[in-house]
Amino acid sequence: MAVPNHIAFILDGNGRWAKKKGMPRTYGHSVGGKNVETIVRACGEMGVKYVTVYAFSTENWKRSDEEVNKIMEILSDYLTKCMDLSKKNNMSVKVIGDISALKSDMQDKIRELEEFSAGFDDLHFIVALNYGSRDEIRRAVRKMSYDVKDGKLLPEEISEDTISSYLDTAGIPDPDLMIRTSGEMRLSNYLMWQMAYSELYFTEVPWPEFNEEELKKAIEAYENRDRRYGGAK
Repeated sequence: MAVPNHIAFILDGNGRWAKKKGMPRTYGHSVGGKNVETIVRACGEMGVKYVTVYAFSTENWKRSDEEVNKIMEILSDYLTKCMDLSKKNNMSVKVIGDISALKSDMQDKIRELEEFSAGFDDLHFIVALNYGSRDEIRRAVRKMSYDVKDGKLLPEEISEDTISSYLDTAGIPDPDLMIRTSGEMRLSNYLMWQMAYSELYFTEVPWPEFNEEELKKAIEAYENRDRRYGGAK
């Protein structure tokens, strides 16, 4: 099996899955959070080197306070658990997105986890938290503008590689495959620069039910595609 080097996930359908079972949406997020660990581990066992998950978008703040608070609680608990998981699986953890909007204790937890796991390299786990691709590009352009103003960067020197180096994902290879669960067929402001040439895979299966067999189906579909990067026929 030709395993992608980097898989990005949109973990969709947690709330709808829970409602169909007569449970609150927050229950779906709890089950979905546990499934992240299962799928990330399965990716590592298959030989995937980079896994990125869309944990919380800049638009998710529009949800109810109860739902947002529950998601943040799940994320905080998971980041704490990741300290042991990173050591056990030789896995580095990096958070992308604007973490300045998060509570100070979560920001501290993120920095501690990133520093603790920085030397692990069997698997690289990237968590998109308070992330939106347009916001990421806006922040990158602002940083570039300041560097141009300060004389650190000349406008004529700005290339695609330059732009990539200012993004949250600097140093991380672009995703080969993006998997979105629960039937939605859009990028939803997720890694839009980075996924210019990524293969996209959409499944009706909601995230809480997305298991290792479904992961294999997605990778097999990726393997069977004739990947071209323009020009080739």
